[in-house]
Amino acid sequence: MIVVLFAVMYFLMIRPQKKQQQKRREQLSKIKVGDQVITIGRLHGVVDEINEAEKTVTLDCDGIYLVFDLSAIASVKQPAVAAPAANNDANATANDDHKDDAVSKSDQDATADSDAKEETKSEDK
Repeated sequence: MIVVLFAVMYFLMIRPQKKQQQKRREQLSKIKVGDQVITIGRLHGVVDEINEAEKTVTLDCDGIYLVFDLSAIASVKQPAVAAPAANNDANATANDDHKDDAVSKSDQDATADSDAKEETKSEDK
């Protein structure tokens, strides 16, 4: 019975924790200059320099350079794939054109409504 209990504890607690630690180590070892990262304090920045000897990383946070321990990095943002980004830009441009059309129509409607109100006011006088 005790052996079964230890086996259950291993598969439910110890093994998943080891996998998570291994995944984190791999993530930290793959960090390179230019990656966007988030620290454990939820500070977003871009990696400017990595010092392997001291295990530190320098982040550029909108022109402010901060030095953190590598262990302070919570996650690395995944860079967007270039092909879908180009496709999204084309879609965004098309959507902007439709938005411009919608805005111009709503502007025309608003102008017509205000003109109608002014005519009503002038007739009432």
